[in-house]
Amino acid sequence: MKKVMTGLRFIFRNGETWTIDRKMIGDLWIKQVTTSFGRINGSEFQEIHPCESLRIEIFPEADHVMSEDINLGGLELGMFDRVQKYRDIEMMDILYSRPEAENTGHEDRIYFPYKPIDEDGNDNHYQSSKVGVRGHLFIVIDPQQGVDDLYPNN
Repeated sequence: MKKVMTGLRFIFRNGETWTIDRKMIGDLWIKQVTTSFGRINGSEFQEIHPCESLRIEIFPEADHVMSEDINLGGLELGMFDRVQKYRDIEMMDILYSRPEAENTGHEDRIYFPYKPIDEDGNDNHYQSSKVGVRGHLFIVIDPQQGVDDLYPNN
């Protein structure tokens, strides 16, 4: 049976997460996902899925922290403010539902292009975001374009 995307979980550089239900996602484009095989920071060898870029529109209803998320920054600021203040989205899990017989869930982990802005390495030069006139959050992680290039009228 076919798996269905149920949401996205953003993973920040400090390990915090933000889960967004698919109903709260507008525009979404994940460009050129590839499959690599390697080891990250001494971990076991694993399949890795880097992408070339991401652009996403998130509806205002998603500006909160779900109970399974561990995100103190989001509790203090709200997720939209947190994403705009800290440019540190490192990767994302695409969450899927499975048929009832396999109700274990499934996810694909996508790694984003990342170039540190400064020596501490926490903020990503390629990430930009803004809240549009209707309260939607727009995020772009792309080496070539920023949020104002892809969403100029929002």
